[in-house]
Amino acid sequence: MMTLRPTLSRPAKPSAATAGGLGPLAAPRSLTHVLIERLTAQITSGELAPGAQLPTEQELIAATGVSRTVVREAVAALRAEGLVITRQGVGAFVAETPRRPFRIEGDELASLHHVIEVMELRTGIEVEAAGLAAERASTADLRRIEDAYEAMRAAIGRGDAAVDEDFAFHCRIADAAGNPQFARFLDYLGRFIIPRQTIRVTIGTASERRAYLDRIQSEHRDIMLAIRAHAVSKARAAMRRHLANSRARYQKLAQKLSDQ
Repeated sequence: MMTLRPTLSRPAKPSAATAGGLGPLAAPRSLTHVLIERLTAQITSGELAPGAQLPTEQELIAATGVSRTVVREAVAALRAEGLVITRQGVGAFVAETPRRPFRIEGDELASLHHVIEVMELRTGIEVEAAGLAAERASTADLRRIEDAYEAMRAAIGRGDAAVDEDFAFHCRIADAAGNPQFARFLDYLGRFIIPRQTIRVTIGTASERRAYLDRIQSEHRDIMLAIRAHAVSKARAAMRRHLANSRARYQKLAQKLSDQ
């Protein structure tokens, strides 16, 4: 049963019951973003069923305390995601087959649990990308991978965390796979797939940080050499080993923080 139906047939009142449990929004985050999340949750959970009409602008304003601009921006975003359709002069309705586009929110990665989830997802993509790169990489591709590796080595030598350089290395491998979808996937994830700052929680001294980064760089070298040798199986194995080791490091950190 759609909980919002009663609110559409009578004047709205500024209470949490006005719009299916929506109440005043706090302001620390973007109000538009919060309203989008709340409406999305109601749609994807089925609380707002396919074909159901959303509360009117005035009802949403009264229920949440936000401005008309925030409401309109939220509805526009839901429409862009395919969750909502609008009918001129009638209102907004839940799409008949609402499907939320794939998305990983950056703020989710503040959680080590979500970091590990993304690393597992990356493994499925990047292992194959490394194998295809070993099979298809041109001389120019190999040079770009090697340049990225050297840039990472130089950054580590300067005492830098080499986050951007690490990301660039993985992107050059995705480029060399010869399928633009691999590169698009990594570009979508962005540099937060290299959550180096989190590791620093447990590595206090400069020498410990350097030893950690040297281990990672050794793994990168194995990947690079396998791709350069056009050794498909070795390239896949090296990438899998690298990502599995990284995941294990984060799991160990997560356990340590849990114990504390």
